[in-house]
Amino acid sequence: MSHNHHNHHSHNHADFKGRNLLISIFLNILITVSQVIGGIISGSLALLSDALHNFSDVLSLVVSYVANKLTKKQASFHRTFGFKRAEILAAFINASTLIIVAILLIIEAIKRFQNPEVIKSGLVIWMSVLGIVANGLSVLILKKDSNSNMNMRSAYLHLLTDMMASVAVLVGGLLMKFYQIYWIDSALTFAIALYLIYMGYDLLISSTKVLMLFTPDHIPLKKIVDEINAFEKIKNVHHVHVWQLNEDELHLEAHIDFNEDISISQFDEILKDIEELVFHKYDINHVNIQPEFSKPDAKDIIVQD
Repeated sequence: MSHNHHNHHSHNHADFKGRNLLISIFLNILITVSQVIGGIISGSLALLSDALHNFSDVLSLVVSYVANKLTKKQASFHRTFGFKRAEILAAFINASTLIIVAILLIIEAIKRFQNPEVIKSGLVIWMSVLGIVANGLSVLILKKDSNSNMNMRSAYLHLLTDMMASVAVLVGGLLMKFYQIYWIDSALTFAIALYLIYMGYDLLISSTKVLMLFTPDHIPLKKIVDEINAFEKIKNVHHVHVWQLNEDELHLEAHIDFNEDISISQFDEILKDIEELVFHKYDINHVNIQPEFSKPDAKDIIVQD
């Protein structure tokens, strides 16, 4: 038995998110093509690394866009949850690509440190300005939704880190132009890569926990069990699972052993009280309880299935 708390704005909001992602995709394709051409002509590894990161942005935004569309598909006999996990999977993929790109950049930066090259700094400066403007616009477009949706946050982080990378490339271009400090190109590439790892790690861990059905960090499971155990007629709460399906749905399932052989109508009343408790205190909006009376099964809170 469960509560469903989606309002009538949800589909319109999903369409709005999809449109914002589409705009960001086209902006990043423009940046990527421009920076690849500029990086090849100027010989700047930092600019090429920024282009590579922008290309990963395009892929991540496409993944986020597809996931956003999939979540609107209806559940079926073959997919009883529909595609509600699509955005979590997209967040995991995007966080992984952030870290993979960062490792590739570190390898290239080390190679360039060993073999520094003269770089056409003027082109680097103009390309980095383009990156700052376009990525800055994309960041503003996605910022609002990034606070409440893991998929949108993964796309937002890709774009935010790329904007920061473009700022770093701009600083490097200015230093090369006026002070001929060409090793700064490799140093900035290395710094960009470390920043990508730092930003991607938390999102990778968060999305992995959801995909692995771990108990959400903010859920005090033992406290919830104690509160349910305090209900009259309840003898024991055991075999408990709490997991997050997606950004909107938090599930609780448990076996409850009753002190007496109650009727179904009595159980329904108790179930309603449990649902109200866990929803209002812990935002758990899907509850599935298996009632029992003197059933000879394991009574531990956590039971290995």
